[in-house]
Amino acid sequence: MAGRGKLIAVVGDEDTVTGFLLGGVGELDKHRKPNFLVVEKETSLAEIEETFRRAPAAPLLLLTELPLPPLCPPRSLRFHARSFLNREDIGIILISQCLAELIRHAVEAHSRPLPAILEIPSKEHPYDPAKDSVLRRARGLFTPDDLR
Repeated sequence: MAGRGKLIAVVGDEDTVTGFLLGGVGELDKHRKPNFLVVEKETSLAEIEETFRRAPAAPLLLLTELPLPPLCPPRSLRFHARSFLNREDIGIILISQCLAELIRHAVEAHSRPLPAILEIPSKEHPYDPAKDSVLRRARGLFTPDDLR
């Protein structure tokens, strides 16, 4: 992607995502996958995690899965294509802190510098620095004397 910047992905409630979309963050990749996920009451935890998380290195297909219609890609490919952590065009993932709490294991498992994960407040859930995994990691890098 030389010569082109990275995108910001957003995972949040409708108001949060809409605000970022109005600010010009929304894009579709070459596979027509958006760089945002609006989480509603009907959105499953699996869908949130699937959109966020990195797909396994070697996709595994379970024999117990129902067959897909012929025009649909295998489930493992759909999982891989939707994952914000796997997309080369995404440099920052903004996720509402309340949603990050739901998939905390996936957020904390991410250790690469890009895409960077930033937890943000939402309309109904204020930001709590004690829950922010990035802030906790940063605090571990410095001693109080370093910050003086």
